[in-house]
Amino acid sequence: MAYDVTRRDFLKAGGVAGFAAGVAGLGIGSILGTPETALAETVTVTDFVYTCPVCGRKTTDYDALVKHFEEEHPDASSGVPQCVELMINGNVVKVQAEPHWTLRETLLKAVGLTGNAKEMCDRGGCGSCTVLIDGVPALSCSTLVVECPGKQIETSEGIAADERWRPLVEAYAKHDAMQCGYCTPGQFTVAKYIIEKYGQPTEEQIRAELAGNICRCGTYKRHVEAIQEAASAIEGGN
Repeated sequence: MAYDVTRRDFLKAGGVAGFAAGVAGLGIGSILGTPETALAETVTVTDFVYTCPVCGRKTTDYDALVKHFEEEHPDASSGVPQCVELMINGNVVKVQAEPHWTLRETLLKAVGLTGNAKEMCDRGGCGSCTVLIDGVPALSCSTLVVECPGKQIETSEGIAADERWRPLVEAYAKHDAMQCGYCTPGQFTVAKYIIEKYGQPTEEQIRAELAGNICRCGTYKRHVEAIQEAASAIEGGN
């Protein structure tokens, strides 16, 4: 039996369901559920386990780790393990990170977030790792974590968990702006920046701001449509 269903019809029909089910591992998952549930998942590590780089001893007390290191490994060439305090999605997180780690590496390896933190080009060329630092888009793969203490870091997980930005999540699903999903977290964080900057952005403004975010599926028009619809809903308080 032949079915007269085009690929476009199939994707359109499955777009919302596919988005809700498929983005769970892309950093804006669980976003069509309750905001309270999503908010609890914006930072997945609360009691970070610190590890001695010499003997592998683990503890949840950073000061205890430093004391152990100084007493047990006074001649170690690696130096005292560094602890970095970050403000991520409104949560203060203390993590053990190497001085050469980027913010992307730290979000993935130490904090456990997987949206903007997944490795893509890792050269600052695709925009998928874009986060907001003090409200401004920044490439997490090109930002050293030691530059970030004292700054407000927002990721796709935190934005999606905020009830105010639910219209943006729903607009992305409605317009099927995500296909393969690799670029979505970066596009999503920049979308928030665009709406906050312009209120009701024009197509030209959106395209200019998203110029650094590459979409391999070529759904640029759908990103524009989703952002404009979300902007209207957010402006109107819906």
